[in-house]
Amino acid sequence: MRTINKIIIHCSATPECRDVSPEEVTRWHVEERGWSDVGYHFIITIDGVVHSGRPIERQGAHAKGHNSDSIGVCYIGGMDSEMKSAKDTRTYEQKESLVNLICELKDTYGGTVYGHRDFSNKECPSFDATKEYENISNRY
Repeated sequence: MRTINKIIIHCSATPECRDVSPEEVTRWHVEERGWSDVGYHFIITIDGVVHSGRPIERQGAHAKGHNSDSIGVCYIGGMDSEMKSAKDTRTYEQKESLVNLICELKDTYGGTVYGHRDFSNKECPSFDATKEYENISNRY
């Protein structure tokens, strides 16, 4: 098993209230980008269901320069309805699922929680994940 030092939170950069399936995200990565698989290890749909993506044993493709020691988690959403600006569109169910998943991953693998924006010049995941989840990061 690879060493995990980071849990990196992402958004799909899709408009609020538009449900996007994990299969569609996989298609974007495989067919449109030519990757071998979806880049994220987990995808959380707007109903809060956590879907498995790339197996954790395999390095992700979600944060350039930080994939070898991280787990990538993506929630569907992150943009306003007109796709003009980043917006924290997480539903109550997504927020609950994110906390539960992060706690489970921390229990199993350890690591610190970050947002993609901490490693990239992007607004992803449309909120400050490092600050929001610092209590989870620090309690282990």
